[in-house]
Amino acid sequence: MRHALALAVLLPVAAGAQATPAAGAPADAVPMREWKVPWEDSRPRDPMVDGQGRVWFVGQAGNYVAYLDPTSGQFKRYEIDPGTNPHNVVVGPDGNAWYAGNRNGMIGKLEPGSGRITRFPMPDSTVKDPHTMTFAPNGDLWFTAQFGNAVGRLTPSTGKIQLVKSPTGQSRPYGLVLDSKGKPWFDLFGTNAIATVDPASMRLRSFPLPDARARPRRIAVTSDDMVWYVDYSRGFLGRLDPRSGDVKEWPNPGGAASLPYAMTVDDRDRLWFVETGKQPNRLVGFDPRTEKFFGETPIQSGGGTVRHMTFDRRSGQIWFGTDVGTIGRATVGGQRRPVSE
Repeated sequence: MRHALALAVLLPVAAGAQATPAAGAPADAVPMREWKVPWEDSRPRDPMVDGQGRVWFVGQAGNYVAYLDPTSGQFKRYEIDPGTNPHNVVVGPDGNAWYAGNRNGMIGKLEPGSGRITRFPMPDSTVKDPHTMTFAPNGDLWFTAQFGNAVGRLTPSTGKIQLVKSPTGQSRPYGLVLDSKGKPWFDLFGTNAIATVDPASMRLRSFPLPDARARPRRIAVTSDDMVWYVDYSRGFLGRLDPRSGDVKEWPNPGGAASLPYAMTVDDRDRLWFVETGKQPNRLVGFDPRTEKFFGETPIQSGGGTVRHMTFDRRSGQIWFGTDVGTIGRATVGGQRRPVSE
C-alpha cells in the first residue's frame, strides 16, 4: 500500500435539464435529468451515490475522480496519478471512494475529506486493468480485469489481493455483481459464458450460454438470485438460472443491432438497460413478472454510449454517465424521490 494526497477542485455549473420525459417520448417514459460535466472530453462514467447524496464518478479519459452535488449543481474534482485512467468507482462501507486504475494496474482508495489516496497494486504484472468493482457484505472488494483475464478480491483490512485467472483464454471478465449470499457473478465478454467464483475456495465456475455468438457484457441479479445479462452482440436480454443452468432470452425492442450495454435492477426486481446502437441511446425497462418491456426513454443528451449505471435504493433512481460528457439520473423506483433537491 502506498499513500499520497489528491488535489481537489470545486466548480459550480449551470443546472441540467429538468426531470421530465423528453418531447415525443412514449407515454410510460421515465423522468430523466442530466448535468453537464465541466471537463470536456473526459468520459465521465460509473456514478454511484454515497450516504450524503453526493454522486461519485470517474473521468476515464480525463484521469480524475469527482462527485456531483445534485442540490447545488457543484462538481468537485480530485486529481490522481497520471496514467491511471480510472474505469470505475464505488463507495465503500468506510465512506471512501474506491477507484479502478485501468491503465496502471492498481486500485485506489480516496478519502474525500483529506484527499489522501492509498494505492493497492496488482500482485501479478499480467493483470494491469482493474475494470468493474463491487463490495461484498463482509467488506471485501471484488473486481474484474478484462484483458488481464482475471477476477480478484481485495481485503481492505490487510491489503491482500487474490486473483483467479479464467481458464478460457481472452474470455474478458467484464460486468460484475453479487448475489444474496455475497457470491460474485460476472460476464465473460470475450466468449458466450457467465461465471462465478466461490468465495471460500476461490474456484471459478462458468455457465455457457446456448448461442455461440452471445457476448454478455453487463449483468444484474434479482432478489431470487436469478442472474440476468445483456447480450451486446445479438441484442438480447437473458436470464440464467444458477441452480439448473437453464437460460431464457428475450429479443430487445431495438432489435439485433441495439447493442445493449449499461444494466441494473431496481427495487421491484425490474431490469433496466441502455440500447446504445442508436442515437439517442435509449433506456429500456423489463418486468420479469409480465415478461414485457416498458419505459423506453431516450437519453436527452444523446448519450454517445452509456456504459454502466447503478440504482440507488434510497431514492429509486438510476445514475449513469455518458460519452458526451453528462451525468444522468432516471427516476424509476417505487417512491421516485430525488436524492436531494
